[in-house]
Amino acid sequence: MERPDWDSYFMEIAEVVSKRSTCLRRKVGAVLVKDRQILATGYNGTPKGLPHCEQVGCLREKLHVPSGQNHELCRGIHAEQNAVIQAAVNGVSTLGATLYCTHQPCVVCSKILINAGIKRIVYANPYPDKLAQEMLHADTSLELEEFHKK
Repeated sequence: MERPDWDSYFMEIAEVVSKRSTCLRRKVGAVLVKDRQILATGYNGTPKGLPHCEQVGCLREKLHVPSGQNHELCRGIHAEQNAVIQAAVNGVSTLGATLYCTHQPCVVCSKILINAGIKRIVYANPYPDKLAQEMLHADTSLELEEFHKK
């Protein structure tokens, strides 16, 4: 077995993290890394202590809300948001970090990542959110790249 490069290594970890997701629509995992050290991880699901969508159902499915729209109608928190929150809870700075994520961030997550000082985002699966892409490309200090398995 060949030793993975750093991007492959952290993306593989993001894939494993996504397996903890309780979302019925999309399993997403995120890993925040700085200087080749993991700062925090996150997956999408409901806030601590609340029933999972697996238990109570998906409001977005019930209302036939298309992917990428009306994020406020979701009980869950996105993986990227949970990773930033976990870093904050533990007093870990995200300034200059890289986010490895199984999916490209939505517009809400993009705004959070920009303000959290994330300098590089590596994602495996594209997400059709034009505003998010515009915002991430407008921040010239941020590098956005799609991951391709090597």
